[in-house]
Amino acid sequence: MSADAADAARAGSWRGLLAPGLSALVALAILLTLGTWQIARKTEKEALIGRIVERSRAEPVAPPEPAAWDAARDEFRHVRAAGRFVNEDETLVHGLAPGDTPGRALQGYYVLTPFRRDAGGIVLVNRGFVPTELKAQADRRDGVIEGDTTVTGILRASEARGMFVPAPDPKRGEWFNRDIAGIAQARGLGAVAPYLIEADAVPGAKTWPKGGQLRVDLPNNHLQYAFTWFGIAACLVGVFTVFAWRRLRGLT
Repeated sequence: MSADAADAARAGSWRGLLAPGLSALVALAILLTLGTWQIARKTEKEALIGRIVERSRAEPVAPPEPAAWDAARDEFRHVRAAGRFVNEDETLVHGLAPGDTPGRALQGYYVLTPFRRDAGGIVLVNRGFVPTELKAQADRRDGVIEGDTTVTGILRASEARGMFVPAPDPKRGEWFNRDIAGIAQARGLGAVAPYLIEADAVPGAKTWPKGGQLRVDLPNNHLQYAFTWFGIAACLVGVFTVFAWRRLRGLT
């Protein structure tokens, strides 16, 4: 092959890399953008978790008025309310709780009890967890609170029903998510606060239900996702480099 023909072939080969090279650059830019976005989301999530933990550990304050409730602003606040439990209208919601053995959960129910506040109105209180064998209130009478009392706990919004969560059966008293409006309607409670109070644990208490079950455990896998995107970007660079090297090497 003459020098002119070799130069022409080499120039044609470089032109042949133009289209795949541009495609690789576009894909690389997208991958790097996704990885950078995940790093930013990690920072935002850590700030959110920090705010939630700070709210939940603060000194308890009065719950907001129902009309003033703002989930973004008020959820996870530590509150205190005085009043009386309406124990005859408690509702059991299927759930799991950490057991004594690490990695094994207890199956049972969360006890949601209407609480008639001295300040007026009714709010649902998640008093905590009971195992399946203590489903009947009569089997845990020592844990029933009668008369005037004060509740402290964490504000939570109504729990949306996920795709794989069964629909409730109010007639049978079967609930699988903490649906405030649905439970209030089924129990004939009328207007209730648009939030519930996750009751704090009572130090030293040996009765059921057991409060303090709320775990501030928001998923924060953004660093893992970022490494994934950056790793794919590195693989793309490596694959294209080998491809281009073989393409050009074939001309030598």
